[in-house]
Amino acid sequence: MAIDNSDRRTGARRGLDVLRDPLLNKGTAFTQEEREAMGLRGLLPSHVLTQAEQVQRFLAKLRRLSDPLDKFVELNSLHDRNEGLFFRILCDHIDEMQPIVYTPVVGLACQKFGQIFQRPRGMFIDINDRGNIANVLRNWPNPAAIIVVTDGERILGLGDLGANGMGIPVGKLSLYTACAGIHPKLCLPITLDVGTNNDALRDDLNYVGLRQRRVTGAEYDDFIEEFMTATQEVFPGALVQFEDFANHNAFRLLEKYRDRVSSFNDDIQGTAAVALAGLFSALRITGAPLIEQKVLFLGAGEAATGIADLIVSAMIANGLPREQALRQCWLVDSQGLVVKSRANLASHKLTYAHEHPAAGDFLSAVKALKPTAIIGVSAVGGTFTRDVLEEMARLNKQPIVFALSNPTSQAECTAEEAYRHTGGRALFACGSPFDPVQLNGKTYVPRQGNNSYIFPGIGLGAIVAGAKTITDDMFMSSAHALAQLVTESDLEQGSLYPALPRIREVSAAIAATVADNAYRRGIASKPKPPDTLQDVQSQMYDPRY
Repeated sequence: MAIDNSDRRTGARRGLDVLRDPLLNKGTAFTQEEREAMGLRGLLPSHVLTQAEQVQRFLAKLRRLSDPLDKFVELNSLHDRNEGLFFRILCDHIDEMQPIVYTPVVGLACQKFGQIFQRPRGMFIDINDRGNIANVLRNWPNPAAIIVVTDGERILGLGDLGANGMGIPVGKLSLYTACAGIHPKLCLPITLDVGTNNDALRDDLNYVGLRQRRVTGAEYDDFIEEFMTATQEVFPGALVQFEDFANHNAFRLLEKYRDRVSSFNDDIQGTAAVALAGLFSALRITGAPLIEQKVLFLGAGEAATGIADLIVSAMIANGLPREQALRQCWLVDSQGLVVKSRANLASHKLTYAHEHPAAGDFLSAVKALKPTAIIGVSAVGGTFTRDVLEEMARLNKQPIVFALSNPTSQAECTAEEAYRHTGGRALFACGSPFDPVQLNGKTYVPRQGNNSYIFPGIGLGAIVAGAKTITDDMFMSSAHALAQLVTESDLEQGSLYPALPRIREVSAAIAATVADNAYRRGIASKPKPPDTLQDVQSQMYDPRY
């Protein structure tokens, strides 16, 4: 359950113990009375600053830095010493800060993790902890309600970064707090270190993880089983979010644990919900029904199939028979169009392997299938070429183009390319931030189809209701709720998502939707309040002190 600002109590702790705890430390904002009561006299300079003044001082310092990684390090250092100030800055300046603490800069931070490592945050549990994981978890000092866990095998579009992937759970949980008001005390980032198959990392002097190849098979599965069991033993009812697991583990782990533990995979389900919400918004502009859309994915991994599954569910809900709905979604992988005649297809691709002649590349697939929407989740930069975009514009009055891969270097196209090569007619969403685009006298404002619109609200709603499981229907209703928050003025400038500064409003609305779903389905462990939205809002952490 979220804890409000009254939780900033020091108890018997005094002096340097207070200043060294980021959950308690207010730095130079401690009042004279607080300094006297907590034994802080002489440990701080004399002048008392308000938090607002601290914000301005920090922002001035941060904005003098030109290198994005230096900004990440500076923010991370603040996070380590004063969480209230850190989250106040994130909340009040989310447009500026989110790209630093999460995508795209967090990808670079993970690649350089060993070089910039200052202080451990979260927990590193490695394969040698087998048989003792519950005791390891008990070393965590706080009552975790939400855990984001990765094994580092598929970090963003960057591949196997092993223990360096810790930047992702830390960044994700920062957004749970900033965007949805889940108290930082309840958030636990975890990296499961089973080794890495990245040879360069294992030979890197700065690498922080086990220097061995990845453990696989039964040994890996037993390790995950012990971990998942231990989370519920030590933190009963804690929500577990799987993050950046490779395809061969992501799908099966989700299916194995989703009914046993309150859990979800954001790469599969969160990405799907935010993409579907963007599609709903785009169709408000075109006026076309969802069931008439033909969607072609570049990429055939967990993101692509997760989005496709949710689109199919939405089409079925709109009256389309399942077999027809499935044929409205098509995948292209590194070997070309996924069709039934291809041999040795991975199991997660089989649902979307339709009867059709082969197409060896994405442009050929576009020409053959004539999609109304293309969605890029390939993690291969520049693959929505000029030819592809021009063909989409030839086929559609208003082509839907979602280039969702991140970080920016992996984006299938830029916003400027999408608009320019379609004559400004593309309905565009992106996985990494892009600046507004001026074209033919009009300003287009692309917005990120970032999972931060969805997952913080999912987590908050689950905690508020005590949801025993996270259902697919929660993601469907979240997509509808997100799309409904897009205004007409947003749509007029080509924005398919709400402005990011509204993110706490968005998260509260989604949390209320998720909690109501849990109450309605009988999977909530807490009683339904008279007003769910009001209950959600009352439990959101406020970082101001």
